[in-house]
Amino acid sequence: MIRWLAIAFLMLFAGAAAAQSVSFPGIAVGSSAAGPEVKGWVYKPDGPGPFPAIILAHSCAGVNAHTAVWGKLLVSWGYLALAPDSFGPRGTNAVCTTPGTVTPNMRISDIAGALDYLATRPDVIKGRVGIIGHSHGGSTVIRSAQKIFGLARRGLAGGVAYYPGCNPATDIGIDIPILLLAGDKDDWTPSDRCRRMVESLARPNLVDAVYYPSAYHSFDVLAGDRTVPGAAGKTHRLAFDPAAAPDAEARTKAFFTKILR
Repeated sequence: MIRWLAIAFLMLFAGAAAAQSVSFPGIAVGSSAAGPEVKGWVYKPDGPGPFPAIILAHSCAGVNAHTAVWGKLLVSWGYLALAPDSFGPRGTNAVCTTPGTVTPNMRISDIAGALDYLATRPDVIKGRVGIIGHSHGGSTVIRSAQKIFGLARRGLAGGVAYYPGCNPATDIGIDIPILLLAGDKDDWTPSDRCRRMVESLARPNLVDAVYYPSAYHSFDVLAGDRTVPGAAGKTHRLAFDPAAAPDAEARTKAFFTKILR
């Protein structure tokens, strides 16, 4: 069965199995100040483990059904997944129209805290932790990979960034492997900025960038074409792409197998 059909099945039963609620402090690293106590959700495979783990960074819409879909998918691949809520503790549910309320740079303290928390769990293999994020979460992945934050020393082995907002001026210090997946028709987080970022990297060999020529923003979300509001009164098109979605998922699974197994 084509994998995106499996994702549709997971979405239908997204609330069938509750994730475990956990909390941990945000940790100051680099230019990211210590944040509030972070609440998160753990999705765990059956058995005692230990398992490699993946931090799941939510989009600008916050923790929602999309988070649960990916949490359960990662579990089906044999990973323990931790989904921190970066918005609730900061007094908001979403930042799609107010991106300055919580920035990817602010979320780095949450990722550092998540890494330190995972290091305390006996069911997680030490040093075998990845990160995946979509949109605002994808930008958080790109920021997490910057050498200035030193998250590799905390056990972060690499990450997958779906349609991130790339910054060619500030995101050029990537020092862990990254799989970057972007759509060339994305009018919210343009792929050309990612191309320029990759061209400017001190270590471009660390980034495997894939650009889907017909894909819009949120190309992995199985939903109809829609237009949503963004910042400054702008609107953006979101659309599922039946070619890009399964290809990106297959690449994601292979990437995590390579760096975490």
